[in-house]
Amino acid sequence: MTANTATTSYTKRFSYAASDTAGQLVFCVISFYLLKFYTDVYGLSAAAAGTILLVARCVDAADAPVWGVIFDKTHSRWGKSRPWFLWLSAPFATFGVLTFVAPNLGYTGKVIYAATTYIACSVLYTGINTPVTSILSALTGDPRERVTLTCFRMFGSKLGVLLVNLTALKLVAVLGHGDDRRGFMLVLPIYATGTLMLYLTAFWNLVETVKEEKKSLPIRDSLRAMRGNWPWMIVFASSLCFWIAFIARISTAPYFFEYVLQRPDLIGLANGLDFISLATVFFLPFLCRWTSKRNVWMSGLLGMVVGQIIVYFGVRQKMSLGIILGGWAFGFLASGAAMAMLFSLISDCVDYGEWKTGIRAAGFLTAIGAAFCLKAGSGIGGALPAWILAAGGYVPNVTQTAASLNSIEISFIWLPAAFFAVSILPVLFYKGFEKLEPQIHSDLQNRRKRARIVDGHDGRRQCSSAG
Repeated sequence: MTANTATTSYTKRFSYAASDTAGQLVFCVISFYLLKFYTDVYGLSAAAAGTILLVARCVDAADAPVWGVIFDKTHSRWGKSRPWFLWLSAPFATFGVLTFVAPNLGYTGKVIYAATTYIACSVLYTGINTPVTSILSALTGDPRERVTLTCFRMFGSKLGVLLVNLTALKLVAVLGHGDDRRGFMLVLPIYATGTLMLYLTAFWNLVETVKEEKKSLPIRDSLRAMRGNWPWMIVFASSLCFWIAFIARISTAPYFFEYVLQRPDLIGLANGLDFISLATVFFLPFLCRWTSKRNVWMSGLLGMVVGQIIVYFGVRQKMSLGIILGGWAFGFLASGAAMAMLFSLISDCVDYGEWKTGIRAAGFLTAIGAAFCLKAGSGIGGALPAWILAAGGYVPNVTQTAASLNSIEISFIWLPAAFFAVSILPVLFYKGFEKLEPQIHSDLQNRRKRARIVDGHDGRRQCSSAG
């Protein structure tokens, strides 16, 4: 394996940003609005919608490691991760559209259709989003440059989220002329087209410069790279809890603003505040030099707990809109550090696995540690609030009972706060592994240099023998 630790070009940086903007144009609509689309537009019960979200995540429990093995066995003229932007962009965009098509079927038919399209879209998203993370270790071998690239990626991600939240519901209303079912069906192709174009841009420009040996990695070796990789296990545990909390928070926001605050006009603006997380992301390289990555990561998670508590005080202060939006915005601001560090540290965990076992399983470790956690967290974070709403007697498009309003508050405030708090616990144990990074980076560079020297000698001996 050879490594290039030089500073990456701005073309590569912005193309890496484009790879996450591409995914968010479709996946953001799913994360923020699919639950409410199922219950209030397509006519599914909250319990059925929650079950669909969870079943899809159970499927992801199987497909994420499969994708990881496929990625590690991929060898093409474009590299290991890069070609998947080309191969999966069109199928993912297509099923993103089909997920929000609402055919007139019987109730059972609706449930089957919703489950089928959402599961297919989820499987394809795992397939195309995992390379966005796994390619990072192939773009540069420098841990600091990886943080910089992750910052650009987060910029792209948040830009996609902002575009969707500022335009989605307005476009649904305008194009649907009051028919939300028709509106979603017409809006999703617009986002899907953008998704396709941006993934192709990423494919064109993200050349993999850290080259791996072209050999297939047996499944048992992929498992060995995970065994004993304690920093990876820490990232996995914290990431899973983080995504449960984050998705529960954003997927219940439409219910909270419409039925508790009675301000449905603020839904797009509130979710669009996610963009301010970039204020934190922008300073991440500096913060990680000023203090440890672990401290930055932990501060972000703690800030999200504080944000939820501020929202609670706003509710108790006679529904103070200023305090509620302040807490909501503070949570998003803190999420920039929490989310970006997860993606950046996965590459460091791949290095740790290679250093400890001699096996570099970037695809497998990324698929489980990042893509699976995101998808499993999305499913659980969507299912739990849906079940809580069902238990509270939620009925769409009517004035809610006191029990229903209470279930919305629990789902919106306390469920995310609890999981954000739990996600902090594994991070407490990361500091010791972070101290090893300079040694790991140095040792891996020396191993690769020795491997190139040996390969060069073998090549000359073979030429001499042939002569």
